[in-house]
Order: sequence, then structure tokens, then C-alpha cells
Amino acid sequence: MNTSLLEDAYEPEKFRAMGHQLIDVLADYLASCQAGGAAMATNSWVEPETALSRWAAPIATPGTVDSSRILKDTLYEGVHLHHPKYMGHQISPPIPLTALAGLVGDWMNNGMGVYEMGIPGTAMERVVIRKVAEQMGLGTTADGFFTSGGTLANTTALLAARSIKAKSNVWKEGHQQPLALMVSAAAHYCVDRAVKIMGWGEQGIIKVPVDDRYKMKTDQLEILYQAAEAAGIQVVAVVGSACSTATGSFDDLEAIGHFCQQKDLWFHVDGAHGAALVFSEKYKAALKGIELADSVAMDFHKMLLTPSVTTALIFGEGQQAYHTFSQRADYLFEQADAEWFNLAKRTFECTKLMIGLKAYVTLAQYGVKVWDQAVTRVMDLSRRFAEMIASRPDFELALHPECNIVCFRYRGDSLTNEALNTLNDRIRQEILTDGTFYIVKTLLRDTLWLRTTLANPFTTEKELTELLDKVTALAEVTAE
Repeated sequence: MNTSLLEDAYEPEKFRAMGHQLIDVLADYLASCQAGGAAMATNSWVEPETALSRWAAPIATPGTVDSSRILKDTLYEGVHLHHPKYMGHQISPPIPLTALAGLVGDWMNNGMGVYEMGIPGTAMERVVIRKVAEQMGLGTTADGFFTSGGTLANTTALLAARSIKAKSNVWKEGHQQPLALMVSAAAHYCVDRAVKIMGWGEQGIIKVPVDDRYKMKTDQLEILYQAAEAAGIQVVAVVGSACSTATGSFDDLEAIGHFCQQKDLWFHVDGAHGAALVFSEKYKAALKGIELADSVAMDFHKMLLTPSVTTALIFGEGQQAYHTFSQRADYLFEQADAEWFNLAKRTFECTKLMIGLKAYVTLAQYGVKVWDQAVTRVMDLSRRFAEMIASRPDFELALHPECNIVCFRYRGDSLTNEALNTLNDRIRQEILTDGTFYIVKTLLRDTLWLRTTLANPFTTEKELTELLDKVTALAEVTAE
């Protein structure tokens, strides 16, 4: 081993200099993003093979490229969420303080599956979870933890549902009869994935039809439930979407919650995106019924200005979290209050990151008001954007937005749906490669729509007007 290299890697003063330099770069970057304008694009599109070749070179000859250059290039060659013209995927620009918290967590590297390895982080998680549960109206018995993303949170919750609601001892004996859950046909694909992971197969996910606003038709729940029972399939849970990924539509959580109570089913809310509305006094009514949930997944990184991946999983009755990886384990209930601090009993992760620190520092510094302001601002802007689109004859909305997701398209004159799909797809690709804006696309009932998620609270009507003007200009060029 070359000890001189090792000692150099841990040299405190060299680290101090690199850190100061990096903070200056980040601060300048933030200022450039906030200024917007033509000098700063939202992304720098590069073909995959070109990117692979470009980033392979420094590894081939270690030490020939300064690390500060690598970090700066990474920053500027990536997608710029802090830019007001970023309107792409469901992820928000982190508050700078939260990134510093992430640095501290990475620096400490305390794998906090057990309390003795994560004393501050474990306590912080419980404090934040209880605050979120309070906002949701879940009561004083609610509890939970942070985990690595909405997919893992949803899977963990559904494993608990299986453990508690299945008639057989699945954990010890395997499946004794077919199990299933019911979920909106417009729900996120991670629910399908969780069902397949649990070994329920295709019959294990019962898709409930959606209406013209892509919301679950709750009047179909009883019909589908009875059909499953008649087929010998035990339904153990219903998943409500708050909100759907493609359109930002909220299922009727109250109706689903009451149905689950009547049938003794687990009610899980996939609130990865939209559960953040509980922090907005103006818009939290969209989540009416969330207080009936047995479990809720909520991403802080989608609307709450936190680095990814920072996901809360909250259980209405906190002790039920201990059933995720156990069955008929009464001794765990007896020890639940004493063991809340050993998180590996409830989480997939054994080496668990200090995820909650990033949300905790925001609450400690700014309180819930900063989330209220951010969520309310992007929600207001989304509604205004819908009005702007509706006022332009060459555009149409897929539906009026319920969250900060807006789906629209350029429609032009006398074009078939297929031709419009091709036109809007080309427009989106031009926008991606150009880099001035970042938007995405989605397919709804065989129609392709341009899709924006207005997650940056510093985006204004000015940028939205420029986007619509750009789409119009591209449509005219593309159609020629």
C-alpha cells in the first residue's frame, strides 16, 4: 500500500481548501441558476456513449485531472434543478442547508440500523415523522421512519399489510391462498413491482378503472372485491394515489378509507408526490381522508426542497411497522415502545443512511412555514399555467391540474392524433437537446402530451410564457 497517497487523501488542511473552493463554486452556480437567462441552460444533452467515453478518461489515468475540476464539471454538465426553466421530472431544488446536512451525514457514515450507530439521526427521524403525522391528522400513536425512496416505502408498507391482514402465516409458511391488493389503473408502476416482489403474480394486483380525470372509480371497489372473493383471492389492501405520476390526480382517499374500514382491509396511501400538500394550508383539502390511512409514503425530495432520496413512511398505528418482517410476533408488540430506536427491526436497510437529518435541519431552521410557502407557490403557478395554456388557441390541456403537474400539447390545425403525437414528440426532443428548458412527456390513452412539473418555487409566469412561445416556434419549424 502506498501510505503517502493514503495520508494525502485524509490531510485536514487539503480538505479544508477543497471544501472552501467547492462552496464558492456552488454559491456561484446557485446565483447563475437564479439569474436564469441564455447564459445558463437547464441541461447539457450528451449522447450516452459520448458521456461514457468522456467520464472513462480520468479513471484511465488517475491524478491527471484535478478533483475540483471533476466536481465542477459534474455540476455544470448535469441537470440544473435550481434553474427556473427546469420543469421536468418530479424532483425539487434542494435548499442549500439540506445539501450541507447531506455532507455531514456522508462524512459521519454512521450506518444507523441500530441505535448505538445512529444516536442523533435516529432521534431526529422520530421527531420529523411525528411532525408529519401531526400534519396528516394521524394521531399520537402514529410512528414510522425514513427510507430510501417511494418504491421501497410502498413495498415496506405493503409487506406490513400482508403480514397483518393475510389469513395465513405468510412469513413462516408461505402463501396458502392467493392474495391481492386493489389500486388505481393510473397508479405508479412501483405498486405493480411490490406485488411481484411479494410473489402474488398478475392476479395479485386488481386494477380499478379511472374516470376522465384519471381518478380511481371508487364505486367499482365493491364489485371488484366481490369478484376476487368469489375467485378464492383474499384482498388484503387498497392503495390510494395522492397523486398519480402522469397527471397529478388525487384519488378519493376518504371513500377508499371508509371502504377499507368496512372490509377490514389495509389502507395505504402512495403520497410520494402529493402528500406534501398537507403542509399547504391552501391546498391540503386535496388530501381529505389521509387521516384514515394505515400507512402513508411521502417523498421530501419531490415538493419539499430536500435532496433525494428522502422518503418518510408513516404508520397510523406505529406498532404495526414491526410486522413488516414478522408474523404473529406478539413479543415485538410488547417491546415496541422500547425498540423504536433500533430501526433495522422495521426497515429493509441494515446499513441505513442518516436520511432524516436533511428534513430535520429544514424544520429546525425554518419550520413548516417554508414548506407551506413552497408548495403553495408551485401549486398556484400550476393553475396559472393551465389558464395561460387554455388562453392560446394552438394549445390544449389534458385536464385541469390538481397538483403541480401540467399536461398539455400543441395541437395546430387539421392534424390527426397520430400526427400530433409525432409533432409533440419531436418538439420535446428538440427542447431536450437544446437545453434552454427541461420538460418531459407522457402518454395518456394513446395521446402524447408534453408534461411539466413546476417544482421550483422561483419559476415565474415569465419562464412559462417563454416555454409556450418556444413550443410554438418549434412546432412551426418542425411542421415545415
